[in-house]
Amino acid sequence: MAETGASPLPAIPPPASPRAQGPRSPLARAEHFVWLTARVLEQRLFAHDFRGGDPGPVETALEAYRNDDGGYGHALEPDLRGPASQPLHTAHALRVLDAVGRCGGQRAERVCRYLTAVSTPDGALPVTRADRDGAPAAPFLPVVADPPGELLVTGPVVGLLHRNEVWHAWLFRATDFCWQAAESLGSPHPCEARAAVAFLDTAPDRPRARAAADRLGRLVREQRLAVLDPDDLDACPVPAGHTPGEHLFPHDYARDPRSLARAWFTDDEMARSLDFLAAGQEGDGGWPVRRRRWAPVPALEARGRVTLKALRTLRAYGRPLG
Repeated sequence: MAETGASPLPAIPPPASPRAQGPRSPLARAEHFVWLTARVLEQRLFAHDFRGGDPGPVETALEAYRNDDGGYGHALEPDLRGPASQPLHTAHALRVLDAVGRCGGQRAERVCRYLTAVSTPDGALPVTRADRDGAPAAPFLPVVADPPGELLVTGPVVGLLHRNEVWHAWLFRATDFCWQAAESLGSPHPCEARAAVAFLDTAPDRPRARAAADRLGRLVREQRLAVLDPDDLDACPVPAGHTPGEHLFPHDYARDPRSLARAWFTDDEMARSLDFLAAGQEGDGGWPVRRRRWAPVPALEARGRVTLKALRTLRAYGRPLG
């Protein structure tokens, strides 16, 4: 006698992984990662940068991070949590606006008013400012009550504003600070050297900028601040405050072949660096964050930014993305 019970449902096969779907281009794999994992802001930036998307949605996504004081907060920089405006967040907001060609006009005026309000007496920007709510922050981003101004944030901000031909009273003293800091570096931290490049690449006095960059490039090579052979990481000391394996490479200094830092490295050295960058794409399509992991969500959010940065660098050097 036939059974009258319902037949069991057939097993549903698991979805195919990106690897199981066969070879795909680096760009397609990265796109899969971005839409699966990244924040809305990075998704909109990817669409703008690589799929012809309009800049408007990028700016709309960025607006969610802006505060009434003209600065930006709400963990725009994933390693600095909480809603309060911070110079580090605001510096990144300018990079986003620059990426979509909207770093000017009233947007820049609002940001410069905030920068004026939070600058130190020498006209520079601190990395962070004390947050009265005590929001969480990465241990390598100390939040103190009276922080000093630093090239680390001031250099990239001033460089972006000069590149976009923004003129504001705040820029005069901040530019003087950057010149003094960039030209006096003796034993720079690699991140300081990279920030100096961000300033020098667009500083208005081009002969002075080239001379400062030449001097800085010699320091970077003499003090082994860049890994020239990715197969021999031990030849390059890990910078102070970094974790093992957290090195900087030629492409980290010269993200674009037009950068003054490109002259610091031979063609072979840059090719090896770019090979290493391209090979760093992981199985899920994203690139890893090469810094200390202190909490799960910041690490995940940072990967979207790192992935976009890797794609832009490879494209700038003409590497095929597919």
